[in-house]
Amino acid sequence: MGFEWIFFIHLGIISSALVLATWLRSRTVFFQKFLIPNSLVAGFILLPFYNFVFPKLGVTSAGLGAMAYHLLSISFVALSLKAPPKQTTSKGRIFNTTLMVLMQYAFQGAIGLLLTFLMIHTIRPDLFHSFGYLLPLGFAQGPGQAFSIGESWITFGVHNAGNIGLTFAAVGFIICSFGGIFLINYGIRHNWIKKECILFLHNKEIKSGIHPKNSTLPVGAYQTTETEAIDSMTMNLSLVFLGYFLTFLLLKGLDFLLSFAGKSGEQLAATFWGLSFIFAAIMGLLLKQILRKTDTMHIMDNLTLNRISGFSVDLMVTSAIAAISLVVVSKYWFPILIITAAGAVVTSYTVIYFGSRIFRDHRFMRTLLIFGVSTGTLSTGLALLRVVDPEFETPVATDYTYASGLTFAFAIPYVLTINLPLRTFVSGNPAWFWAAVGINILYLAFVFIMFSIRGRGRIFHKMNRIWYPED
Repeated sequence: MGFEWIFFIHLGIISSALVLATWLRSRTVFFQKFLIPNSLVAGFILLPFYNFVFPKLGVTSAGLGAMAYHLLSISFVALSLKAPPKQTTSKGRIFNTTLMVLMQYAFQGAIGLLLTFLMIHTIRPDLFHSFGYLLPLGFAQGPGQAFSIGESWITFGVHNAGNIGLTFAAVGFIICSFGGIFLINYGIRHNWIKKECILFLHNKEIKSGIHPKNSTLPVGAYQTTETEAIDSMTMNLSLVFLGYFLTFLLLKGLDFLLSFAGKSGEQLAATFWGLSFIFAAIMGLLLKQILRKTDTMHIMDNLTLNRISGFSVDLMVTSAIAAISLVVVSKYWFPILIITAAGAVVTSYTVIYFGSRIFRDHRFMRTLLIFGVSTGTLSTGLALLRVVDPEFETPVATDYTYASGLTFAFAIPYVLTINLPLRTFVSGNPAWFWAAVGINILYLAFVFIMFSIRGRGRIFHKMNRIWYPED
């Protein structure tokens, strides 16, 4: 039969690796101790096979990058369709959370760019000028964003940036897992967190990642439709895929309109395709408004949308890591090592320093979550948070949910200017590169001004102590 199987071959391979990783996590103390996500383990299991074994069998990693690209946008549609949580929250806490995330975008972007500039003018003159931007893309945003934006740089003559972005993201996951557990234990030893808050660390089912036999299972989804008519999962998935289809139509329309602007328009269109997750989120929000206006929002189930998003993220992380080309990494291993090491140190220090000063309640939990999402993804950040807040009884997770929307709005100008250093790479004019550095500095200036106003004198008080002591 002449039917195409390659997508399902990749899906079957990834699924096999996820099952194996789940089995390993349930039986390996090392994975349990550091709460390493199964998708991360599965990705590293597949990494050598996709580099050295599967190509000889006619199966390459070419489709994995595309899979990660699409799954990222699908997860954004699902998250955008969710009804906002009903828990009470505070606008002040939400804004402070947004400031913390924006600070990491700017710090990581500035560090990455400046180190890239230094290496271009010393040991690696062959580096492309936007190389350092893969640090915030891989750390603070995730593998999907790092790959999709990196791949869009092909129109500027930059190749393999998507693959390098996946490597940055993989290093970020490792830092998140090991650094997060170290941070928790360090916080306990130095009384940053009450010892009774970490009883969850000894919860066997959380460590193993599987609920034990005959235990009371949590509810994962609710039915919003009669199965005789249409399955509830089908209804929720249909609206998610409708949102993604609308995203495609919107991007095709923009592609057509920008084609009249010549080469610069084509480059901008390629950038928009790389930023499809932003347009996917916008289409999800648009669909949600339509459902509200037509009084049909009740057909969507937040828990089901969580499952769809979780499914997408797990597959995305596994496929993204498996898609890394070790040949490309070997070519850029030293710049990657230098920039990720600097990024890890600065991220860890600034998150702890400013998190302990800008937040007034649940300081350690909020700081821990920000650390997780600034080096990994929301799922890894929430995994760290669950160690000290197992049932999400505090408003920390809810506040971040609200803050993510505000962060998204604030970060759009930042993301849209990521291509500026590439103009220096193409034209040789350094003004574009320094404009990008200046944008990161402007973001940092905005954050520090807000911190100074909202921190009530704590931001630059007791600067010799990384963790601000209790009042």
